Amino acid sequence: MSEETGNIHQDEPLASGISYPPKPVMLEKSQNALSRSLIGLLVYALLFYFIFDQNLAYIAAILLVIIIHEMGHFLFMRLFNYKNVKIFIVPLLGAFTSGKKQQVSQWQLSLIILGGPVPGILIGTVLYWLNREWKNDTVQMLANTFLVINLLNSLPVYPLDGGRLIETLFFKDNHVIRLVFGIISIIVLLVLCLLLKSPLLVIIPVLIGLELYNENKHQKIRDYLKQEQINYHSDYDNLPDKNYWLIRDCLLFSFPRKYAGLTPGKLEYSAFEPLIVQHISAVLKVDLRFDLKGFKKILVLLFYMASFFAPILLVLIYSLNK
Repeated sequence: MSEETGNIHQDEPLASGISYPPKPVMLEKSQNALSRSLIGLLVYALLFYFIFDQNLAYIAAILLVIIIHEMGHFLFMRLFNYKNVKIFIVPLLGAFTSGKKQQVSQWQLSLIILGGPVPGILIGTVLYWLNREWKNDTVQMLANTFLVINLLNSLPVYPLDGGRLIETLFFKDNHVIRLVFGIISIIVLLVLCLLLKSPLLVIIPVLIGLELYNENKHQKIRDYLKQEQINYHSDYDNLPDKNYWLIRDCLLFSFPRKYAGLTPGKLEYSAFEPLIVQHISAVLKVDLRFDLKGFKKILVLLFYMASFFAPILLVLIYSLNK
């Protein structure tokens, strides 16, 4: 590997005959997950109130939509026995749900992804339809909030749920196509920011760009590990100590500024170790089982398209018949 470019050279020998120290233990803090989520919701509400001067009913509607959306992801992850499932609230930008599982399938991932926006779309559609008779402004606002947020999240753009579903169905294991898809997503999101006149949303494509940059470096590390017949299809708990230190060295070479002062090949713990543990976990890949073939894949795609276009058509029909 080269410190200047972060590239991995094939002629670098791997260390052998060395006694490797045990890898650090990854500590989980699941006991604080609920309190962190509640604090995140509170901060989200306060920032929305003071920055955008929105009424409390509208803020409550947004928080309700976010909670139901993320609970959909959460429940499906728990159903499929994911570990350490947590909901993270990102003030002003939204939320995301994370969990760990070493062996997953396209079918499971598809259900987890669709479990977020589909319930919200159904709720919004039902409320919109019922309000034809009720004529209640609050119900109309709530219906619109459910539909707008979840339909936007269903757009086939990374990192939205629609984009993640397309990636899962067609090119989850193809790094080049994922990279191209990410670049296209950045362009689409920048155009969307201009159309919505929301400079705050520019943060999202910027973060995607940083993620793509890091993922490209991670893939080079994986290519090197594959060449040296080192298994990176593992979760952190089952990663051998030797592989921990070898991947750690790859990270030190590839990200010299991030880990300035650390010497590759030196088998000593540092103050950076908790960060390195998280970084190694990002390099490791889950085993994806491609269990959606042909007809099943088409059915999932048709369901996704129906859940996206059906409520839009219903709203248009109702608007035209007013």
